[in-house]
Amino acid sequence: MAILDSKGRLFGKLNLLDFGAAMVILLVIIGIFFFPGATGSVAQVGATSVPIEVDLVVRGLNVRDIKQMEEQGFKTGGKTKVIIRNQPYGEIGIKDVKSLSRTLMVPQPDGSVKELPDTRKNSFSTDLLLTLEGKAQKTEDGFVLGNNKVKIGMPIELDGFNYNFNATTIDIRMQEKKDK
Repeated sequence: MAILDSKGRLFGKLNLLDFGAAMVILLVIIGIFFFPGATGSVAQVGATSVPIEVDLVVRGLNVRDIKQMEEQGFKTGGKTKVIIRNQPYGEIGIKDVKSLSRTLMVPQPDGSVKELPDTRKNSFSTDLLLTLEGKAQKTEDGFVLGNNKVKIGMPIELDGFNYNFNATTIDIRMQEKKDK
C-alpha cells in the first residue's frame, strides 16, 4: 500500500488538503483563545494615572446671568460634564471660575499702546477663565482624558443642567501635591 495514492489521500483514507485546512482552522482557534494579544487602547499602554489641572478660556459666553449658572452647580467646588471631540468623558471637578474683565488696546498720542478697561457695556456677553481638576493618563505624548489626548488649543465642550458651551484649552499640568 502506498503512503500517498493518486487522489492525494494519505494511506487511502485522509485527504491532505482537508487535513491542511483543518490544521489552519485549529491553529486560528488556538491563537484567538489562548493568545488574545494586548487589550486597551494604544493611548493607555504604559500610561500612569495622575491628578491634573486644565485651564480653559471662554470668550463671549452669551448668558443673561452667570449667577443662575452658579445656582445649578457651575461654580468653584462643583462638577461639570466634559465632552472632548464629541466623545463624552464624564464629570470633572471645577477648581476655579474667574470672570475676566474686558479690555481694549488704546493707541496713545506718543505712538505707544495701552491696555485699558472697556467702558462699553454688554450685559449678555461674558469671558471666563476656568480651572478643572481630575485624573488623566500620562503618556509620553501628553495627557489623555478618556481616550482623547488633551493639548493646548483644543476645544472642550462643557455640559450641565442649563448650559452647554465650548471652551479652549490654554494650559494643562499635573496638579501640585498638597503638603499635610
